[in-house]
Amino acid sequence: MCGLAGYAGFAGGVPQGTGNTSLKVMTETLACRGPDASARWSEGAAGLGHTRLATVDLVGGRQPLVLERGGRTSLALVFTGEVYNHAELRTELAAGGHRFSTRSDSEVVLRAVDAWGEAAAERLEGMFAYAAWEPGPRRLTLVRDRLGVKPLYYARVGDGVVFGSEPKAVLAHPTVPARLDLEGMRELVLSAHPMIKTPGRSVFADLDDVAPGTVSVFTPEGARSRRYWSLAPVEHREDLPGTVAAVRSLLDGAVTRQMRADVPVSVLLSGGLDSSALAALAQPTAGTLHTLTVDLGSRTSSRDAMGRDPDGPYADLMVAHLGSAHQRVLLEARDLTDPARRAHVGRLRDGLTLGDFDTSLLQLFQAVREHFPVTLAGDGADELFGGYRWFTPEAAATESFPWDTVLARADLTRLLDPALAAALDLPSHRAELYRAAAAELEHLPGTSPAEAALRRDSYLNLTRFLPCLLDRADRLSMGVGLEVRVPFLDHRLVEYVFNTPWELKTFDGREKSLLRAAVADLLPAPVLERRKSPYPMVRDPAYRTTLTQQVGRLLAGSGSPATDLLDTEAVRSLLLEPCGPDRFPREGLEFVLDLDQWLRTHRPALHL
Repeated sequence: MCGLAGYAGFAGGVPQGTGNTSLKVMTETLACRGPDASARWSEGAAGLGHTRLATVDLVGGRQPLVLERGGRTSLALVFTGEVYNHAELRTELAAGGHRFSTRSDSEVVLRAVDAWGEAAAERLEGMFAYAAWEPGPRRLTLVRDRLGVKPLYYARVGDGVVFGSEPKAVLAHPTVPARLDLEGMRELVLSAHPMIKTPGRSVFADLDDVAPGTVSVFTPEGARSRRYWSLAPVEHREDLPGTVAAVRSLLDGAVTRQMRADVPVSVLLSGGLDSSALAALAQPTAGTLHTLTVDLGSRTSSRDAMGRDPDGPYADLMVAHLGSAHQRVLLEARDLTDPARRAHVGRLRDGLTLGDFDTSLLQLFQAVREHFPVTLAGDGADELFGGYRWFTPEAAATESFPWDTVLARADLTRLLDPALAAALDLPSHRAELYRAAAAELEHLPGTSPAEAALRRDSYLNLTRFLPCLLDRADRLSMGVGLEVRVPFLDHRLVEYVFNTPWELKTFDGREKSLLRAAVADLLPAPVLERRKSPYPMVRDPAYRTTLTQQVGRLLAGSGSPATDLLDTEAVRSLLLEPCGPDRFPREGLEFVLDLDQWLRTHRPALHL
C-alpha cells in the first residue's frame, strides 16, 4: 500500500505553478500512507510522487516506475494497492516478451499498461489505483479499482491535471485552493449523516474523485471517462446447495489470495459472523494465525439503536476454537474524547468524522500496526449478504435510501444557520440523489417487483453507503501506515452474490443466511448463530458529559470557524437535552465539534 501524487500538462509544459517543490510538498502530505520509502520523478510536462508501504518484494518494489525505449521515456507510472493475480499476469506478460527485474505487483501493472493500455484495468484483480503518463501522446490515465477500495482524486488546473491519493495531496498544489460551496457542504453533511456518498465527487469545489471501476484519460484534445466495471444483472442458475458451495469457494479463494504477503498478516476479529469466517478461512495458510479485537470496556451497551452486544465473549470463543495468537485492544472513554485525538482523526479524514467510531477505530489500527503492516477485515459483508436490519421488504418498498429511512437519524441541519439550512435543502437533494442512483441499475426481464426492490437496495448499499465506510477505513488505516485488505469485496464474489436471488440470501428467514451456510462447518455454534452486532460504541455517561463540556467551551469562546455556520441558540438548547435512547443529542454534539475541527483543518474559502 502506498500514496501517489503528481501532475501532467498538455500544452507542452508543466501546469502553472508546478515545480519540484510543489511535487515534493504534495508527496510529503502522503508520508503516513507510505512510511517505508518516498521518491519522485519528473520529466518535461509531468511529475510523479510516491510513498511506499512495502508488503510485496520489499527490496524491488520501489516507485515511480519508468519504462524507456530508445533512450526516451515511453511510460511512467505510480501505483497504490494490491494486485492479487500479479503472479498469473506476470507469467502471461513474460510469455509475450516482457522482461521483469522485480517480483513486485507494481512492475506487473507497469508492463500490463504497456501491453494493454487502458484495458489493463480489466485484467487486474485487487484493490488499487494508479496513474500512468505517456510522454509521446501526452496522455495521462487515472484508474481506480472496481469497488473503490483505494481512492484517487484530481483537479483540472489550466492546461493540466493535478492528482493524488487524497484531497490533501491535490490541495497542496499551489494552484488548487480549498473551496467549500453548497454542493460540497451537502456532500460534507450527507457523507457522515446519514452516510450517502456521491460517486465522482469530493467535498471540495472543482476537486473530483475517479469513480470506482472507472478509467479517466486526459490528453491535449480533452478528457474522457469510461466505466470498465459495474454491477450488472446476470441470471442465477444454481440451486441452494450449489449457491452455498459457490460462495464458499469464492470466499475461500479470496481469503487465500489476500493472505499472501512478504510481511506478517493479521485478522481483525470481533467474534461476529464476518470476521470469524475470515479468521477461520485464513487459518490454513497463516502458519500462526494472529487476531485482534477492540474492547471498549464494561460500559459498552448490550442494547442500543443498532442492536450491538459485547464482542468479547464471542471473540474469546473463536480464539479458543482456532488457537490464534490473540491481542485485545482496550480503549477508555477518556481516550476517545481527547481533543488532540479528535483533531488527529479530523486531519486524517476528508470529511466529518463518525465520533467515537472513528477515534476507537484509529486506536485499534494503531495497535495493529505496532505488530502487523497488513490486516484482513470484514468490510462489505453486510452490504453484500444483507446483514443490516434495513434489508427488509418493507424498507425496500420505500422510495428512499433504506438506511436513511430505517435508522431515522435526526436532521442535523436544525443546528445550522436557518438560511444555510434552507439553501442546502437536504431533503430535496437527498431525494434527487436517490432517484439518480436507483436509475443506474438494470434488471433482467421477468424480475419480480419485490426482488427488483431488494436488489436495488443492495445496489444502493454497495455504491452509496459502503463507499463512506471504505473512505473511513482507508484514511484511518493509512494514517498509521496499515494496509487493510477486504476479501468480501473480491469482485467475483460481489458479482455472484449480488445476482443471487434474495430468497436464497435469506433462505431460512435470517440475515446473511447464505454466508452462514457457506461457513457453517468452520465456526462454533454460538458464533454461527450470533445476531448481527455492528462496531461497538461507547455508552459511558462520561463520554456524553465531556462532549457537552467541549461544545460549551466552543460556544463560550471566540474564533471558532463553525459558529458562523451554526444556529448557536439551537446548539445551546442541545446542551440541555437529557440522555436517553435518542442518539440525537450525542450525534449533534459530535457534529458541532467535527464541523469546527474540519474547518480549522482545511481552512476552505466559503462560497455558501
